[in-house]
Amino acid sequence: MLDLIILILHFFVCFLISVAIWRGPKDLQSSSTGRAETEPDGLIFIGKEEDIKKSQRITAKVDGREIVVFYHEGKFHALDSRCYRKIFAHVISDINGQACIVCPWHKFKITLETGEGLYEGINPLEPSPTPQWQSKGVKQRIHKITIDNGNVYVSPPDLSVSFDSDYFAEKYKIGGESAMVK
Repeated sequence: MLDLIILILHFFVCFLISVAIWRGPKDLQSSSTGRAETEPDGLIFIGKEEDIKKSQRITAKVDGREIVVFYHEGKFHALDSRCYRKIFAHVISDINGQACIVCPWHKFKITLETGEGLYEGINPLEPSPTPQWQSKGVKQRIHKITIDNGNVYVSPPDLSVSFDSDYFAEKYKIGGESAMVK
């Protein structure tokens, strides 16, 4: 009986740890309301450069859309917070020399620089097929970053061009977290 209780406690603790890892550390919001501030020139204030450098990332709402700004290896990158299937765990991996986000649900690899989806595939026509990293095309909406006087801004998204991540960005915007678990 004691073994059963210990086993149940062990699974419960593992569950709590996995939830904590999945949710990641609390991300900062760019304002007290959780909404980014639009400047007169159309740029959207996200946060202070030094604050983002310290935390390595920040999330903000831009036109109701959740984005994440990363500071990685001396560069800022901004992408939709939702990958083209679910939500990012905000873990950055080096894949074939490119900094990528890896989706915790589907293991999709998305480059920070371009939003391009990567996969490892083989050409069966090769005498000894070896896996090579290949592109699925741009799947993730990226956002242009501007830094001015120690402030980090993003440009509003150009919605005239659509990306796979737009579906989940809109679904989350409309239904919140509950829409993501249905």
